[in-house]
Amino acid sequence: MLHLHHSWLCFRSWLAGMLSVLLGLVPSASSNISTSRPNILLLMADDLGIGDIGCYGNNTMRTPNIDRLAEDGVKLTQHISAASLCTPSRAAFLTGRYPVRSGMVSSIGYRVLQWTGASGGLPTNETTFAKILKEKGYATGLIGKWHLGLNCESASDHCHHPLHHGFDHFYGMPFSLMGDCAHWELSEKRVNLEQKLNFLFQVLALVALTLVAGKLTHLIPVSWTPVIWSALWAVLLLAGSYFVGALIVHADCLLMRNHTITEQPMRFQKTTPLILQEVASFLKRNKHGPFLLFVSFLHVHIPLITMETFLGKSLHGLYGDNVEEMDWMVGGKGMGGWEGGIRVPGIFRWPGVLPAGQVIGEPTSLMDVFPTVVQLAGGEVPQDRVIDGQDLLPLLLGTAQHSDHEFLMHYCEGFLHAARWHQRDKGTTWKVHFVTPVFQPEGAGACYGRKVCPCFGEKVLHHDPPLLFDLSRDPSETHVLTPASEPVFYQVMERVQRAVREHQRTLSPVPLQLDRLGNIWRPWLQPCCGPFPLCWCLREDGPQ
Repeated sequence: MLHLHHSWLCFRSWLAGMLSVLLGLVPSASSNISTSRPNILLLMADDLGIGDIGCYGNNTMRTPNIDRLAEDGVKLTQHISAASLCTPSRAAFLTGRYPVRSGMVSSIGYRVLQWTGASGGLPTNETTFAKILKEKGYATGLIGKWHLGLNCESASDHCHHPLHHGFDHFYGMPFSLMGDCAHWELSEKRVNLEQKLNFLFQVLALVALTLVAGKLTHLIPVSWTPVIWSALWAVLLLAGSYFVGALIVHADCLLMRNHTITEQPMRFQKTTPLILQEVASFLKRNKHGPFLLFVSFLHVHIPLITMETFLGKSLHGLYGDNVEEMDWMVGGKGMGGWEGGIRVPGIFRWPGVLPAGQVIGEPTSLMDVFPTVVQLAGGEVPQDRVIDGQDLLPLLLGTAQHSDHEFLMHYCEGFLHAARWHQRDKGTTWKVHFVTPVFQPEGAGACYGRKVCPCFGEKVLHHDPPLLFDLSRDPSETHVLTPASEPVFYQVMERVQRAVREHQRTLSPVPLQLDRLGNIWRPWLQPCCGPFPLCWCLREDGPQ
């Protein structure tokens, strides 16, 4: 896609659908890293599995461009996401902080932002790496998916918009490419709304019929006005249940350039070339640098919209086609603390600076991108808040043998599900699960009756004692260690639980952005071009 001399690639993994990240660096003429102010390219892909690209072992899907980045760069094998779903993990990526610190979590099951017209989003007092780099003179751009909120009090205040979080330029989707965006895809949101509307229709229809019967038989002394209103509302609800899918498409599936809506609803087959053109245009405008460009792919999240060129070309159906299309653009889900939901591929490429073909098995995090990028740009990591990420450059350069992460916490919404301990002196990485989602049927790797695993309630298990795994020997977490099978079981458990208590003492109460008040549709916050609720426009065909 783009032939740059330096790139980083960080992918977010899955075994139920996740986020992926690629980073790319293009150095300036300076050979001094501390003063080089490199151009920085970040690429992120949704729902891409760690086993779905060639450089991480897949030999049936073709990802030659990503594989080439890995051949020329440093590959991380213990790279971890701070969350297993879009909204919280993106918040952590941009801020270098666990999402629970910024309130980008829920306590009631809303694990991502549900609507473009909701009031929740990345708080304005959070500091993103884009804000810091902009202050350092970088041109900053975001092209693709945002999914971190839009408005607070009106449809035009744009308080959570990328331009309010340090980006000079934004082109893409303020929400997320969910199943609602294509009528052939199953959508939990659409189905739930249809069920609720149908239920209310049945109630009001029953009320109307009862009133009519009472009026005609003179058993209920009532005028015709409530009868007419009950019947009218019943008809409106019935119509709404049939058209709710189309309404959601117009409400959520839109493209914006900066603060202006350019397509509502989106034309899916045009989106990929439009994003590519926009990337090329940004790079051309800012070729003299320094710049930070964050390309956030809509791939490979459902619905699997793929250009005709790639349809039927892979060995893995529409999903494989989508992965291969995403690779071409380069040149089960929400499983709590399980490795399948948070272990991500990571490749860092910087020819002439980082050694090609190196593999690092030390624990690292996507939150590490924040301090790494900030320090490469000559900025300073904020001192007025806890930053959970660590600068990766010493590890990548080989000047440090071990990761600065001794412990990493794994949250599901606001609930701590698991923790890992890198016991450096032993070269062992332990994983302790306090809570795990229930898989149904047993061993199927999917959560009972849901696309996204729950974080609390009847569909999770609380373990006493907690489950213990040695990830160094058992990365797939198939062999639970017990006091009988592991001599240091109690010592490991005590050390991890002490670290958890120390971590929890650093947390401060903050408003939860994804709870009900911030995560319900509010008509007055709905971005709309054209008369509401039609919200239709097509304002341009190419990049600006």
